[in-house]
Amino acid sequence: MYSGILSCVIFAARSLNRMQPNVVRTEVFEFDNRSMDRQNNMERAAQLIQEGKLVAFPTETVYGLGANALDPMAVAKIFALKERPSFDPLIIHIADLEDLKKLTSEIDERVYLLAENFWPGSLTLVLPKSNRVPDIVTSGLPTVGIRMPANEIARELIRKSGCPIAAPSANKFGRISPTKADHVKKQLPDVDCILDGGKTTVGIESTIIELIEKGFRILRNGIITKEDIESVLPFDETEKTESIVAPGMVKSHYSPVKKMMVADESFRMDIDKSKAGLISFSGKYETGFQKVIRVSETNDLKEYAVNMFEAMHTFEDDIEIDIIIAEPVAETGIGKAIMDRLRKAEYNWRKD
Repeated sequence: MYSGILSCVIFAARSLNRMQPNVVRTEVFEFDNRSMDRQNNMERAAQLIQEGKLVAFPTETVYGLGANALDPMAVAKIFALKERPSFDPLIIHIADLEDLKKLTSEIDERVYLLAENFWPGSLTLVLPKSNRVPDIVTSGLPTVGIRMPANEIARELIRKSGCPIAAPSANKFGRISPTKADHVKKQLPDVDCILDGGKTTVGIESTIIELIEKGFRILRNGIITKEDIESVLPFDETEKTESIVAPGMVKSHYSPVKKMMVADESFRMDIDKSKAGLISFSGKYETGFQKVIRVSETNDLKEYAVNMFEAMHTFEDDIEIDIIIAEPVAETGIGKAIMDRLRKAEYNWRKD
């Protein structure tokens, strides 16, 4: 029953968009140390959030598409603009630890331990939701993903808006995540406002974990690794879930519109390299490709994470490139998060 109600709300939001063609003119505000209008621009963006509109903003991970998390119709606009399925829940972003009490029905003491070690930062906690959180945010689930971003622009927007902000990545559902404002403009030209804070510093979405009786389990890998979290809490892999209880759990995601493949052991280099772009990490496969983007000159996995989506966007926009090839890395530490994105980005092509 719930999914039907949610679908109706999202349908209404999409219908409203179609009834107002070419009305939305995106306001773009650049944020840097030289900006004289920073305060005015931030207040304008916060006003739009309060009015139930959508604001794309930088976090340290990727750009988010934000709306007032406590306004169901505003949140429905996120699903409508992204063309996001109703079963995929959103993450709520907060600026202060006190906001947790408003969004959760109960707070395990371990939450404060994790917050002390990893917030602000790229860790999302899935917690029991309070009645204040609309069901549309959580896709009808009794839990909600919450994180406190490390990006100062993001936290300032949340504080100025006076409400927690629900924000998935600022792209069409299943497409390449945005690490620059230009990536947002390309995929979501009708968003009400974009806060341009430059390139994101982490480059991939947050790690998502759920607390269970014996410790924690990972729902989505990110820059904060299992080993990082194990320094605070024990890891428990005895309990696993196949259902979608957090973003990024679908099999196909992060995908360019062009064919993409990972150059692993099962990959045969029988493609036309003259029309292929290579996302290179070690330099192992670079010979013969039309174009090569080296994501790290020092074999640094953090640099791979930061530059991976930008490389995908670059090749996606390049008319000389028909296929994108990505170099794999070992699935340990940050490598798990990188390979998770690459495998999901190539999923639809691999199954062919």
